Amino acid sequence: MPFNLSIMFRGMDPSGPAEAEVRRRAVQLDDVTDRIASCRVTLGATHRRRHQGKLYQVHIDIAVPGRHVLVTRGNDANHQHENLYVAIHDAFDAARRQLQDQRWLS
Repeated sequence: MPFNLSIMFRGMDPSGPAEAEVRRRAVQLDDVTDRIASCRVTLGATHRRRHQGKLYQVHIDIAVPGRHVLVTRGNDANHQHENLYVAIHDAFDAARRQLQDQRWLS
């Protein structure tokens, strides 16, 4: 992974396994393009009302020459994002699709 990766946690305690999963998924982005300059990932948790649990949000900002690829996953509409790892997978899948759509990046 030749690009700079930063991982931040908001509204939740840092998690080694979640950080490892983000690093694993970020390395896979190198398969799409080698022009990634940096990747900033923010993992956050929001409390839901009443008896329901937390919802996790994942924000990814990928810098490539001349632009940024921005992805946000995790909202009330998707109850699967009560699982942090599902939110991470969804966000990185979306980032991968956006990078693949930009054929000029390769």
